[in-house]
Amino acid sequence: MSQTVDYIVVGAGSAGCVLANRLSEDGRHSVCLLEAGPPDRYPWIHIPIGYGKTMFHKQVNWGFYTDPDPNMLNRRIYWPRGRTLGGSSAINGLIYVRGQREDYDHWAALGNPGWGWDDCLPYFRKLEHNDLGAGPTRGTGGPLNATSIDRRHPLVDAFVAAGQALGLPRQTDFNSGDQEGVGYYQLTTRNGWRCSTAVAYLRPARRRANLRVETDAHTTGILFEGKRAVGVRYTQHGQPYILRARREVILCAGALQSPQLLQLSGIGPAPLLQELGVPVVHALPGVGENLQDHLQIRLIYEVAKPITTNDQLRTLTGKARMGLEWLLLRKGPLAIGINQGAMFCRALPHESATPDTQFHFSTLSADMAGGMVHPFSGCTYSVCQLRPASRGTVHIRSTDPFEPPSMQPNYLSAELDRRCTIAAVRYARRVAQTEPMRALMRREFRPGDDVRSDDEILHFCREYGATIFHPSGTAKMGPAADPLAVVDARLRVHGIGGLRVVDCSVMPTLVSGNTNVPVVMMAERAADLIREDARRETHHADVAAPMAAAA
Repeated sequence: MSQTVDYIVVGAGSAGCVLANRLSEDGRHSVCLLEAGPPDRYPWIHIPIGYGKTMFHKQVNWGFYTDPDPNMLNRRIYWPRGRTLGGSSAINGLIYVRGQREDYDHWAALGNPGWGWDDCLPYFRKLEHNDLGAGPTRGTGGPLNATSIDRRHPLVDAFVAAGQALGLPRQTDFNSGDQEGVGYYQLTTRNGWRCSTAVAYLRPARRRANLRVETDAHTTGILFEGKRAVGVRYTQHGQPYILRARREVILCAGALQSPQLLQLSGIGPAPLLQELGVPVVHALPGVGENLQDHLQIRLIYEVAKPITTNDQLRTLTGKARMGLEWLLLRKGPLAIGINQGAMFCRALPHESATPDTQFHFSTLSADMAGGMVHPFSGCTYSVCQLRPASRGTVHIRSTDPFEPPSMQPNYLSAELDRRCTIAAVRYARRVAQTEPMRALMRREFRPGDDVRSDDEILHFCREYGATIFHPSGTAKMGPAADPLAVVDARLRVHGIGGLRVVDCSVMPTLVSGNTNVPVVMMAERAADLIREDARRETHHADVAAPMAAAA
C-alpha cells in the first residue's frame, strides 16, 4: 500500500469519519483514516441501549480517569471515550442537540469569523435527516438521522407536564437555536439502530479506491519538515509505520488525545515540553489548556409504580419482552437508549438570559451512568450547568504515546459553577415535587431529604458528580493575538503549515448541550475549508509554473 496520500485523518470519530467521506467523495484526492481502536463489529455498539454495555468495554472504550480533582474530594473521575470506528459517536447517549444560537455567535465575537449561528446553520441542515421535516432550521436528506421518540412513557410525560407547570414551553424541536423548554429528545438512531458517524458517513464511502481505512493503528507522532507537517508515525499490530501527506495532516483524535499528540510532537507549552525532553517544534502555550466539561449531577428517585426500565430489566420475562420487541419491530427500550426527557431551563433566572441548565431525564436509575440498575423502581434527574466557567488542563506525563495524559478538569473551581449547580439541584427537586410528577415519586433516594443547605448540596455534588462526556476546548480556536489560541478560524494550527485540528478541542467555549452533532457540523464545514484551500493552492501553483518557466 502507498505510504503517501494527500490527506491523513487521525481518529475515526465524530469528525474523522465525516472528513474521510467528504475529502474522498470527488475522487481527486487520496485519504487515509487512522483509528487506534478496532472495527465497530461489537454488536452492542449498534443497539441503542448498548450504551450500558460499551461504557466499560476495554476494547472499544479508552476508559480514561482524570487526575484526583481537589474540587471533587480528590476523586479520580471516570472519562469514557470511544475507541473504535465512529469514536465516541459509537458509544454515546445518542442525544441529538446542537446548542444555542448564542454559543456560535459568541465564537464569532471572540475573533472567529465564519462560526456564527447563521454561518453554521447551513451545515447543520446539510448533515441531518430530520423526521420532523424540512424547515428554516431543519434539514432532510443528510447522512445523520435526527429521530423523534415515537413511544410515550408515563414517567417522561409526567416530567414534561411538571416542566410546563413550572412555566416552561413544550418543545418538539430543541435545535432551532432557542432551546428553552421541555419535551422528548431526538436521537441519532435510524430504524431502531444507532446511527454513528461510522454508519452515517464512513460506511457509504468504504468502497472508494481513494479512501484507505486503517484500524488498530495508533498514531504516535507528527512528522515535520521545518514548520510544515508532512506525515505521521503510527504503530499497528506492534509494527511501526510512517505515512506521509502531500497536502495535510488533520487531527480528529478528540479533546484529550489531539493535544496529547501535538505535545508529543513538539507543539505546546515550551516549559512542559522542555521538562520532558521533547524538542520544541513550535511553542503554543494554549495546547492542552482551556479544558471544559459538563459536570453531571444525578438525583435518583424511587418511583411509586412499577413502570420503570429498572422493573423491566429485573426479570427474565421483562428482558425477553424488551429483546423480542426490538428483534421483531426495532422498537421499545432497546431502540431508544437511556435518556428520553429533555429540559433546558434557567436555574439562575436573574443572571442567565438563556437556559443555563440541561436535564437528561431517564426512566431507570443506577449508581453511575452505565452501571447496574437499582433493585427498586427508579428514575434519574441528571442536571448539568451548560456553560461552566471552570477551566482545566490536559498535559502529557512522558514521551510515551501509549501513556494517557494528565487530565485535570478542575470541576466547580469557579464560584459561578458552584452557585449554578446548587441551583440546578434545587430546580430538579422542584420538578420532582410538581404534579403530576409528585404523585409518582415515592422518595428521594439520592441525595436524600437530609441534604438541604447549600453547603450540603455542594458536598453531594463533589461526592457524586461525574462527567456527562463533553470534554472540549484544549486546542482553542482563536486569532493569533489570543495567547491561548491553537488554531485559526480555518482550523489551521498557528505557525505550522499542513496541520489542522477538527474536533471538540477547537471549541473556544463549550456549547450549551451535547457535543456530537456540533462536531459533525464543524467537520462538514472544515471539509469545505480544506477543499477551498486546496483549490487555492492548486491555482497558485498553476499560475506560478509558467511564470517560473518564463524566468
